[in-house]
Amino acid sequence: MTAMARWTATIGMARRALRPVDPRFAAALERRWAELPASARTPGQVLGRHAVGCEGTHGVFPKCNLACTPCYHSRDANQVRVDGGHTISQVRAQMRLLDQVRGPRAHAQLIGGEVSLLDPDDHAATLAVMRAHGREPMSFTHGDFDYDYLARLALGPDGRPRLGRLSFAAHFDSLMFGRRGIPRPPDEASLNPYRERFAAMFARLRREHGVRSFLAHNMTVTPANLSQVAAVIRDCRAMGYGMFSFQPAAFVGDDRRWHEDYRDVTGDQVWAQIEAGAGTRLDYHLFEHGDTRCNRAAYGFWAGDRWFPVLDGADRRDLAVRDAFLEYFGPVSFTGTPPALLAARLAVITARHPRVLALAVGWAARTIRRAGPLRLLTHRIRPVSYVMHQFMDAADVRPAWDLMQRGEVSADPRVRATQERLAACHYAMAHPENGTLVPACVQHCVLDPAENRALRVLLPLSRTRPDHEAPGQEAPGQEAPGQDEPDAEAGAPGGPREPAGRAPGDGR
Repeated sequence: MTAMARWTATIGMARRALRPVDPRFAAALERRWAELPASARTPGQVLGRHAVGCEGTHGVFPKCNLACTPCYHSRDANQVRVDGGHTISQVRAQMRLLDQVRGPRAHAQLIGGEVSLLDPDDHAATLAVMRAHGREPMSFTHGDFDYDYLARLALGPDGRPRLGRLSFAAHFDSLMFGRRGIPRPPDEASLNPYRERFAAMFARLRREHGVRSFLAHNMTVTPANLSQVAAVIRDCRAMGYGMFSFQPAAFVGDDRRWHEDYRDVTGDQVWAQIEAGAGTRLDYHLFEHGDTRCNRAAYGFWAGDRWFPVLDGADRRDLAVRDAFLEYFGPVSFTGTPPALLAARLAVITARHPRVLALAVGWAARTIRRAGPLRLLTHRIRPVSYVMHQFMDAADVRPAWDLMQRGEVSADPRVRATQERLAACHYAMAHPENGTLVPACVQHCVLDPAENRALRVLLPLSRTRPDHEAPGQEAPGQEAPGQDEPDAEAGAPGGPREPAGRAPGDGR
């Protein structure tokens, strides 16, 4: 290659790198917007304008070693062996399809049963597969594992970081049974030391090895703990979680774990508790993620003892900032883009649309004025968002999905509302075997039971023991049969089980 050819190639690469919008991502956004029902095409809608939505894995490790009431897993989930090779291969296939259908960038959740039951090397390899397909992965856990597991996940055999950043969503609530040290929590406050311990492990990892992290806190809400939501937010706001997500319980999964009338809790009641904890009104229409009957979100930051929204939905000037952001920066892929390159791309857009700079300066001035310059100078600013995800009952999802598969709209208002929510779903799961994507509620309500029955055959907990193998010598990755089978009446694990949160090779 001549010097001129090399120079031309270099210039071409620089132009492509600085191109603000990836054509594949822009095309994926256009498809997503076209798929949305008219009810979801609102001024604050993010889907199809800045994001394609979140993604999740399924059928990769359904087994868990805690018990919850309710439990969204099907009856067979705990009879499937955790197998790292299966997880990696299935995640690779699912991410490949998501990349093809939903474009090159998205947030994806490594979710199933308990992620820390994966060997740390298999866990790390799976996260690498997700990143290789342009996904920003988040591992879902009950949080009952030790620092040793976290370190072996983040660090390679040479002791050097193999993962520069980790994202975890930890589920803590008093409806979970079997946690070490507190197998039956009497209330939410009793779990605060465990919430704090979990976050502290990641602070230590950053301090000792430079590995950054983002932590989300998840909590299921039923009539039993609804009144405690506000206190959880107040007590845990400074522990290090960047998001607090609350899920009103639905009649999904293992019906042996349904012990309350979950319909007694409404989304409005949960959101009111979240607002009480944050100490202010939270405008969930400012930015919408699909259907607000399913998702509500508010973005802002704590400065001292007060939470402030990033934008004030009651201020027309802030609404103009939102609209400009979605118009000019919406098609820019923020996920997975190196900060320096992202800054360069944003600078290119700003140069093309100078009014953006004036809007940004005005927004910054208003935000400083609302929070107070002294407060901002004397307190650490901690970005924290609040989210509510409301899943739907299986009895509603099944008929709605059956009709959608036939291209029919229900005449029943309740079923038709379910169809609208499914069409606007923010959370998709991939099925490489037939090239389709399905909403998470469809996966859990319709597809999980048969899928986990098949996995129980493919990855059984036990196998026929060869004559030369003594009892108790299980093959790697296999466990004794019958562990962790739910006790339908008590809602707690029945029979022998290993300590909660124990990962293979955890040394405990």
